[in-house]
Amino acid sequence: MTNIAIVGAAGRMGKTLIETILNNPHATLTAAVEQPGADAVGADAGELAGVGHLGVSVTDSLEGVMGDFDVLIDFTIAKATEAHVALCASAGKKLIIGTTGLDETQNAQIAEAARQIAIVYAPNYSVGVNATFKLLDVAARIFGDTVDVEITEAHHRHKVDAPSGTALKMGEVIAGALGRDLSDVAVYGREGYTGERDRQTIGFTTIRGGDIIGEHQVMFAGQGERLEITHRAQSRGNFAEGAVRAAVWVSSEAAGLYDMQDVLGLKDM
Repeated sequence: MTNIAIVGAAGRMGKTLIETILNNPHATLTAAVEQPGADAVGADAGELAGVGHLGVSVTDSLEGVMGDFDVLIDFTIAKATEAHVALCASAGKKLIIGTTGLDETQNAQIAEAARQIAIVYAPNYSVGVNATFKLLDVAARIFGDTVDVEITEAHHRHKVDAPSGTALKMGEVIAGALGRDLSDVAVYGREGYTGERDRQTIGFTTIRGGDIIGEHQVMFAGQGERLEITHRAQSRGNFAEGAVRAAVWVSSEAAGLYDMQDVLGLKDM
C-alpha cells in the first residue's frame, strides 16, 4: 500500500485525486494540504471531496506532515511546486509533479532533486495522451520531411499558461523524431503577412474558453492527404488515474527523473 499526500487538496484536481486514491486498492490518502488561510484547512479531506469521512484533516503545512506519506502528488502552481520539491528532496520523499508552466530554473531544480529522490514529472498523466505521444513519434518518423506539422490545443478559460505543457511535449516528440530542436522550429501563432510556410517549422495554435478540460490535435498535412491525431479529455478523472498509478509505481523506484512513458513501459516498445 502506497501512502500518498496531496497538495492543493481543495482544488478541482485535488478533490478528484482524493476520490481516485479512495478507489485504488494499492493506495491510501494519509495527508492533505492547502495553503494557509484556505477555508478547507481543518476539514476532513473525504468530506471535502464528497466521498465521505476519511479521517484525514486538511492541514496548511506540508512540512508538518512529512512523516505521514511516501509519495506527494503536486498539481499546484510553479512557485508552490518549487518549495515542495525542496522539502521532499530534503526529507527523502518521492514526488509526482503535474504542475505546468515551470521555468528553466525550476526544471533544473527538479533534475537536481531527482539525484536524491524518485520523481515522476510529466506534462500530462492521461494514459490516452501518453499513447498519443507514442503514435506521434511513429507518424513523424513515417512522414519525415514530406508534411507540415500543426498542433492545436484547447483548454478552459482559467488555464494560465500557453501553449499547454502537453502541446509542447507533443512538439518535442515530433521534433525529436525528425531530428530537429523544437526551440529552433516552433512557431507560436501567426499574424499579418507571414510569407510561405517553412516546412521545417512546427506550428502551435492555442484556444482558451469555457470549461474545456483539454483537447489536442496534431495535423500532418501533405499533398493530397492529411493525418490528424486527436485526444479529447472528457473528465479530470483520467489525469488523476494516471497520477495515482504513477505514485504507486514510483514508490518502488530508485532515485531518478521519470515520466509517464516510464510508468507505462512505453519506452521499451
